Amino acid sequence: MTYVVTDNCIRCKYMDCVEVCPVDCFYEGENMLVIHPDECIDCGVCEPECPAEAIKPDTEPGLDSWLQLNAEYAEKWPNISAKRDAPADAKEMDGVEGKFEKFFSPEPGEGD
Repeated sequence: MTYVVTDNCIRCKYMDCVEVCPVDCFYEGENMLVIHPDECIDCGVCEPECPAEAIKPDTEPGLDSWLQLNAEYAEKWPNISAKRDAPADAKEMDGVEGKFEKFFSPEPGEGD
């Protein structure tokens, strides 16, 4: 098992999870984070830290595509281990439907 970041992270990108991860397995895209599934130790400390509730265990049904996306972009995006401020409109974007289709960016973030 591993944890995956799902679509509600897009344009919310709270980084509370990054700060608590003991193995620094988060990677930063332009408008979301992903977890490297091979680096995640399944400790679960990140899941309750996400204000957007975007982090889920990959054992939940229907998350196969998110596991693949996390694995793919963890290889392309820079590692992030320090919390930064969320986007100004993060609260308004929390819970918006269809975020992946409307807003996902394959571009990398800043990283550490």
